[in-house]
Amino acid sequence: MSLRSTKLGTDVRRVLGGLLPLIDDPTLRDLMIHVQDGAGRLFLDRGSGAEHVRGWVVPEDMVNRFAIALIAAGGRHLDELNPCADVRLGDGIRVHAVLAPVAAFGTVVSIRVPATQAASFDELVSAGLCGHATASMLARDVVDRRNLLITGGTGSGKTTLLTSLLSLVHPSERIITIEDVAELRPRHDHHIALETRQTNIEGAGEVSLERLLREALRMRPDRIVLGECRGAEIATLLAALNTGHEGGAGTLHANSLRDVPARLEALGFLAGLPPEALAPQVVSAFHTIVHVSRHAGHHRIEQVGRFTLGASSELGVEVREIGSA
Repeated sequence: MSLRSTKLGTDVRRVLGGLLPLIDDPTLRDLMIHVQDGAGRLFLDRGSGAEHVRGWVVPEDMVNRFAIALIAAGGRHLDELNPCADVRLGDGIRVHAVLAPVAAFGTVVSIRVPATQAASFDELVSAGLCGHATASMLARDVVDRRNLLITGGTGSGKTTLLTSLLSLVHPSERIITIEDVAELRPRHDHHIALETRQTNIEGAGEVSLERLLREALRMRPDRIVLGECRGAEIATLLAALNTGHEGGAGTLHANSLRDVPARLEALGFLAGLPPEALAPQVVSAFHTIVHVSRHAGHHRIEQVGRFTLGASSELGVEVREIGSA
């Protein structure tokens, strides 16, 4: 099995230092450092929740320097003017850092590490993702180029599920994925990954999700995938999915499918779309919604559904609970 650290640059490996063996642990999902009582503490999640590493304590200023250096090694900057930053390292390791005083008690570093080899859809199903009936339905949706929206909480497996489903796309089709930090890694030969860029120290050079969506439309895409719907770019995505770009997908943070209409209405408001204008576009754009969660280290589909349009043009959702089906 290949080690994650072998795909990291020399600068990144030097910054990580003694944490490299942890990064190479195939069971590790998240490595978190935060300052508490003036000292840095380490927490690891190997699939069963965060566990405090007793005896691992470093000075607060060391955590601060570590965060700044790690973000810089990923090509972005972290300072008083930009106290929050996200970067991708190597083959999909995602680093997020927040400096004080935005982080009230001191610097916080969150490192999410992907599996050393992304699980296939069949492997996820065998591990308990869902029953064969639901799996067949989702696989058919992908092949039939139906648009999917995958929802769930942080760490629930939205990206894992979407990656596995995109791997089912026919090799002749071109997939363009658009993310804040590129994490989607489908097993597909014609995958183009676009990643946002923050402003430089002069406050210029930003490339937003909304702009990347517009650029993707000019790149002859067969499938357009937005890693996370979180702002005004929802209007551009809906426009794309409603004007002939079939087989697209996106993810959305939500506690359950019943919360999704309100979440989308909030995003529509950011894009200047009133609920009565948003609802028919959403119903037309997305054919299937899938809600995923994580239990005891395994991903599980809890609900599937579809959007509905009420008599007064209000957005609703029809939900089917998933057991072992």
